[in-house]
Amino acid sequence: MIAVQGHEGQKVAVLGLGRSGMATCAALAAGGAIALPWDESPEARARAEAAGLVLHDLARVDWAQVALLVTSPGIPHLYPAPNRFILAALQAGVPVDNDIGLFFRSFTTSDTLEYDQPPKVVAVTGSNGKSTTTALIHHILTECGRPAQMAGNIGTGVLSIDPPRDGEVVVLELSSYQTELARALTPDIAVFTNLSPDHLDRHNGMGGYFAAKRRLLAEGGPDRAIVGVDEVEGLFLAGQLATAREDTRVIRISTKQKLAGPGWNVFARKGFLAEYRHGRQVASVDLRQVAGLPGAHNHQNACAAYAVARSLGIAPRLIEDAFASFKGLPHRSQLVAESGGVRYINDSKATNADSAAQALQAFSRIRWIAGGLGKDGGIAALAPHLGQVEKAYLIGHSARDFALQLGDTPHEICETMARAVARAMAEAQPGEVVLLAPAAASFDQFPDFEKRGEAFMAAVRAGLGHE
Repeated sequence: MIAVQGHEGQKVAVLGLGRSGMATCAALAAGGAIALPWDESPEARARAEAAGLVLHDLARVDWAQVALLVTSPGIPHLYPAPNRFILAALQAGVPVDNDIGLFFRSFTTSDTLEYDQPPKVVAVTGSNGKSTTTALIHHILTECGRPAQMAGNIGTGVLSIDPPRDGEVVVLELSSYQTELARALTPDIAVFTNLSPDHLDRHNGMGGYFAAKRRLLAEGGPDRAIVGVDEVEGLFLAGQLATAREDTRVIRISTKQKLAGPGWNVFARKGFLAEYRHGRQVASVDLRQVAGLPGAHNHQNACAAYAVARSLGIAPRLIEDAFASFKGLPHRSQLVAESGGVRYINDSKATNADSAAQALQAFSRIRWIAGGLGKDGGIAALAPHLGQVEKAYLIGHSARDFALQLGDTPHEICETMARAVARAMAEAQPGEVVLLAPAAASFDQFPDFEKRGEAFMAAVRAGLGHE
C-alpha cells in the first residue's frame, strides 16, 4: 500500500466506496489521516461497513473541519452537473482530489530518494488502446527482468500497490475522469495513444475531453512524452510539447504515416515497426506474426509500448522477444476459439464506433455481432469499414437503430447475445471470423463489457460443445 502523505491528523472525506475509494480509506489511515468515508449507494455502504469502515454521512459533515475531499472517478465533479457533496465542498473552499493525485503526491518518500535507481512512473492515457498498451509495457518490463507493477484504470487501485522497490517501474492506465481532477500529475514518462469521441457528456464536448487527456502531458511535465499523431489533437499536442523539430523528449508514434523527421519517431506500416532518430532508421520489428497484437490498432499499441521501453533503455531485440510472448488482454481482440476454419474473436471492449472500426479493419470476411446501449451518432461512422462484413447480427437496445445505419449490409436483429452467436455460428463459412465488436456500451443487458464478453465466450463454447 502507498501511505498517503501530507494529511496526518487531518479529516479527509472520501466519496465513493468502490475499489479506489476503499483503497483510499486504507491509504489515508496508513498515513495518519482520519478518513470520513461515504457512498450514496446503500449496497456500497453495507459492503464498506462489513469491511470495518465507520461511515460519515457527508450531508451532515462540518466542511469547515475537513481538509480535503477525495472522490471516485465515476462521480461527476463538473459536467453534466457536479455531485451535491462535491459542490458543497467547493462552496466551502475544500480542495477536491482523487486517488491519482494522492498517489503522485505520496509516491516519493525519504526511502525511495536513497535508492540507487529511483523508481519511475509511466502513465498511459488516450481514447483507445490504453489497457493493452499498459499491459504490454508491463509485460516487456517483466520479461526483461525489470521490477514492475501495473495499476490504475486497468484493475488495481493506485494506492493499493506495494511501495516501489529500487529501480522499479510503475505503469498506470489513466482515464480522462482520473486525469481531469488529479491535483498532482508527475509521471516520468507519459503516453497519449489517440483521441476519438467518448464521454462527451462528462466533459461537455470534445474540447473538454481533449483538455482532460492533455493535462497528463502538458501539466504533468514528464521527462519523456510519447504521442500518437494520427489525429490532429495528438499532432497539436506533440507540437506544443516539443521545443524544436530535433527535440527527442517527444516521441511521435503513428500507424498511418512514415515519420522520419529529425526528432525521435516510431511508426508501423504493413506490419513492420520502425524506429527513426535524427532522420535515420535505427531498428525494425516484424509485428505480422505477433498473435497477441492483431491489426493496425494493436500495432499502434506496440509502437507506444516500444517507445516507452526504449526510453527506459531496453534493447530492440529484447522488446521484440517480449512482443512474441504477449498473449493480449481479455475482451480486446481476444481469440476465443477456432473451429472448422472459423475464428471467434471477443472484442467486447469496443464500446464506441472508433474502437469497433479498428476491430473491423483488423479482420476480413466478418460476421459481426454489434449493439447494446448506443452512443451519439450510433454506427454511422463505420460505413467505410462495412465492406469486410458478410453479415451483422444486432443485439440490445440499439439493434433497430443500428439496422437503419447499415445500408445494404446484410443484417439480422437478434436481440440477445445467445441468439446472435447461434445465428452467426450457423451461417459462418471456413475462412470467416465471428467478431463481437459492439460499438456500444453494455449497460442495457450487462453490468459491464467484461460480462458481455464472457456471455459471448460462453455462447461460443456451448455452440462448439466445449461447455
